[in-house]
Order: sequence, then C-alpha cells, then structure tokens
Amino acid sequence: MPEGDTVYRAARSLSEALAGSVVTRFDIRVPGSATADLRGETVHEVVSRGKHLLHRIGEHTLHSHLKMEGEWHVYGRAEKWRKPAFTARAIVGNDVWDAVGFELASVEVLPTREEDRVVGHLGPDPLAEDWDPAVAARLLAADPRPVHVALLDQRTVAGFGNEYANEVLFVRGILPTRPATEVDTVALIDLGARMLRTNRDRTPRTFTGDARPGRTTWVYGRARRPCRRCGAAIREGSLGARATAERNVFWCPNCQR
Repeated sequence: MPEGDTVYRAARSLSEALAGSVVTRFDIRVPGSATADLRGETVHEVVSRGKHLLHRIGEHTLHSHLKMEGEWHVYGRAEKWRKPAFTARAIVGNDVWDAVGFELASVEVLPTREEDRVVGHLGPDPLAEDWDPAVAARLLAADPRPVHVALLDQRTVAGFGNEYANEVLFVRGILPTRPATEVDTVALIDLGARMLRTNRDRTPRTFTGDARPGRTTWVYGRARRPCRRCGAAIREGSLGARATAERNVFWCPNCQR
C-alpha cells in the first residue's frame, strides 16, 4: 500500500533516472492533459509531497497521485513492461530510460508556479526538508475526531497511511477511538515521523525491527492473533471520516487504553 515512504522512494528512483536529462518521450493518457507535450524540456527533479509525486520539467509539473493501486516503474528503452500497456497513464522518457505510471488515480500537467493548487492543502511532510513537527502536533491536537481518523487526514500530516496510523498508535499505547484532543500529539508525531524516516530507505517496511515475513507489524493485519507484547487477541474494526472512507483498524485491548 503506497504511503509516504513508498512515494518518497518512487520519487528518488524517478529522479535518478530522469533528473538533468532532456525529455524525448512524453505521453499522458488521461483527459485534460492528454495534449500536453514536454518533449525537449529538461527534467529538473522528481519529488514527493506526502503521497503526491511532482515531476518538475521545464516550467511545468507533472502531478500524480498513486492512491491504492498506482505505481511508477523505470524501464530501459528496450525493456518489456511488467504491467499491461492499457493501464499506463503517463510516460516520461529520455534517451536511456522510460518512467511509466500505471493505474494512477490522478494525473495532471500544470505550470510549476501553480503547484499549490494540487498540494497546497497538505500538512507538514516528515520526509520533506521543511518538516515542522510543531505545526503537525498543533493541527492534530485541535482535531476532536478519533485519533486514528485524524492521523489519516493529509491536511494535518502528509504521508501517514493506514498501516502507519495503526502501528504508531499501538506503540504509543493509544486506543484508535480516543479523541486526538486527549492525546500527547507531540510524542505521537515524533514517533510517526521517526518511523517514516526509518522505513524510507529500506524494504520491506517494518515497525518491529524484524523484516522477516509475518513479523513486520505489531497489530496491522493481525486480527485475532496474539499481541506480540501481552498475548491478548488483536481486535479489528473500522473507522473513517465518512462511510466511504472507512479503514480497517487493529488494536490490542490490553496495550491500548
């Protein structure tokens, strides 16, 4: 599942392949930006902002969002794609590499000066150079919703997904339904940011320090299995800002109160 660390690694891989080169192939396969042509322009960089990707090319930005299914792959020019061509939504290539975005939830080409229109609503990003934990903690502390829901609001912190929300709440011993206004948000944000930074340079993602299959999480995906700390059966439910945005929630009834 793409979360802030996954998108950060994707941006780094894309930037390594494209940054500093001239675009020789540019194909956007979605309405609205399908006629955009940035061939001949130079790729300055590819950066992530929360779960958003920004290809900065010439004076324009190719903005994309992975959502649940999206992926960017980098291929040599003669290399066979690992996913069906009909799922490709964007292609940016140079003389050596093709970057292909598959099943992207949103794709748009816009002037770089207008980037705020697509990412300006986001809260601080723990993986960005301008990360401000104090702002993130203050925004979270003002949210009366269940803390699990508040953590997933990208307007508060950009980059936390459902797996992170479940795991950080377990480690801090906080019940997912507890209002964020009643939580030590400074400590919670600090832990979440450290988790993201630790995982951004490694795969698979792990929260326990153990990368072996089946041992990477404390509670996420472990419903009815014994808690790794106390042995109680992990419980599962769902929470969301609205019915169509509910996410699976996992917690230990003894360790999280």
